[in-house]
Amino acid sequence: MAAVLQQLDHLERDVCIRINQFARHTGVRRFFSLISKLGDGGLWAAFGVLLYIRHGNPILPDILKMALVAGLGVLIYKLLKGKLIRHRPYVSHEPIECGTAPLDQYSFPSGHTLHAVSFTLMFAQLDPLVAALAVPFAALIAVSRVLLGLHYPSDVLVGALIGAALALGIA
Repeated sequence: MAAVLQQLDHLERDVCIRINQFARHTGVRRFFSLISKLGDGGLWAAFGVLLYIRHGNPILPDILKMALVAGLGVLIYKLLKGKLIRHRPYVSHEPIECGTAPLDQYSFPSGHTLHAVSFTLMFAQLDPLVAALAVPFAALIAVSRVLLGLHYPSDVLVGALIGAALALGIA
């Protein structure tokens, strides 16, 4: 697997460099850093509170399922990151600058994108209004991870696939 990831690093390098150049603009970097920080969990919790406000106690089992998905997602991505050890683009490629501090050391897969996709899919099954708010936010999180030099596009793609599998498997 390490050889496959090294090949992907090479293939995705130029795309990462081009996307990361947008982060050299202070306003763009600050915006996407904020999006990334909100994707740490705070906004997803706020969306859960919004669900509860809109639906009351009957939504609690679904919120508990989301908490289960969150926990499983952390477990899966931490296991994969620790086993596969793919360095972040800004570490592996000198022209790429780190746009915000990472939460952990390794890149593959993107935990932020995993959670963004899983929660968004679960919201879509429960409440169209919350889903309408979550969809653009999830897309911005995915873009932020590459733009800020923290992930390769394949990290984001695999994170999204794992998140979708978790959401659809638990819901």
